[in-house]
Amino acid sequence: MGIKLSKKIMSKLGKTNAEFGLIEEGDKILVGLSGGKDSLTLIHALKEQQRRAPFDFEFIAVTVTYGMGEDYSNLVAHCKEHGITHYINDTKTYDLAKEKIRKNSSYCSFFSRMRRGYLYTAAKEYGCNKVALGHHLDDAAETFFMNFIYNGQLRTLAPKYTADNGLVVIRPLIQLRERQLRAFVVDNGIEAIGDEACPAMRFDVKMPHARASTKDMLEKLEQEHPQLFVSLNAAFKNVSIGSFFLTEE
Repeated sequence: MGIKLSKKIMSKLGKTNAEFGLIEEGDKILVGLSGGKDSLTLIHALKEQQRRAPFDFEFIAVTVTYGMGEDYSNLVAHCKEHGITHYINDTKTYDLAKEKIRKNSSYCSFFSRMRRGYLYTAAKEYGCNKVALGHHLDDAAETFFMNFIYNGQLRTLAPKYTADNGLVVIRPLIQLRERQLRAFVVDNGIEAIGDEACPAMRFDVKMPHARASTKDMLEKLEQEHPQLFVSLNAAFKNVSIGSFFLTEE
């Protein structure tokens, strides 16, 4: 089955790459492939970018399991069908979480930290110099408002940063909307993994409400202000540090 990527996705991907210098000649990139719509869009967009770009780079896809008996056979078959190098790294994160996480504690952040650590380790193991994550503009907006409302911080998701271990982390889809990625998997009839694979579903704790309520808030704001995400995207690049309540060191 041929994969169709919209002109809008590839155009925005190319502009984001040029703007932030995400992918360069000779890069070997590890893509964190959960099997959700975001990471599935990312692997196919990078494969198409490989064909179009005037420079050479490699990428591999790595799926980190949590040790919950997950079945990734469809994902393995999908990558094989489309010629994408794919590895599955098995972990015991779920068993570890049962020991480490107390009732009503932040299991989402625990799994996120553990998964990121395993991806970094895999990147070193497979000789990669960059790790690519599938975050999009909606993720960046939600993260900004969650930090603003709940943590008293002005913070979001950077398109590119260097981790403590020296790996460069990139987010090629960071200026794309979530609905564009959802449309990609639907239009191509790709079976994406959803919330059913979330480890949180196995724990006897309250589901986190912060991201869901923030998503609802942004949806209502966008109905009133259709250019909301265009403005947010611009604002994330136009920060007037001197206008905030900062003390001199």
